Amino acid sequence: MTVLRLRGTDEAFRAVVEEHAPAVSAYLRRRVADAGRAEDLTQEVFLRAWRHADRFDASRADLRGWLFAIARNLVIDAHRADGARPRTGAGDDVLAAMPGPDQIDAALAAWVMSDALRRLSPAHRDVLLCLYYRRWTLAETAEHLGVAVGTVKSRSTYALRALRLVLEEMEVPT
Repeated sequence: MTVLRLRGTDEAFRAVVEEHAPAVSAYLRRRVADAGRAEDLTQEVFLRAWRHADRFDASRADLRGWLFAIARNLVIDAHRADGARPRTGAGDDVLAAMPGPDQIDAALAAWVMSDALRRLSPAHRDVLLCLYYRRWTLAETAEHLGVAVGTVKSRSTYALRALRLVLEEMEVPT
């Protein structure tokens, strides 16, 4: 096989691929654990063969041997590249379990709010926790705190004002 067979026409190169791709692909699947990566490397073998057809010397090696040499070099390059990348040990399941930006923002907001609520008086904090975190009604909150419904209403109004002031002191946009 000569350079002309590789670069002569698209049909000639297609014939080379059809003849040698199954063997090259099988070789790469044995050398690379990931089937998708082996397929990518198979395509890269023939791409390099196409680009560097002028380097093929039929008097030194047959075409299949040359293609396997390209494949071998790609496997070595792939292993070196894998070794150069830092290993995190995190698989897809670990990455999927990591919090996203929305979850991180929510956690930070909860942390800020918790700090702000600690700065309120116990009476204001309790009424806000009952109404907004536990989502109790005015009547349920009044019963829990042992006060009248009207007291819960006024306390919640003053508690929200106090909370706004605390958040402004903390320089949190409201």
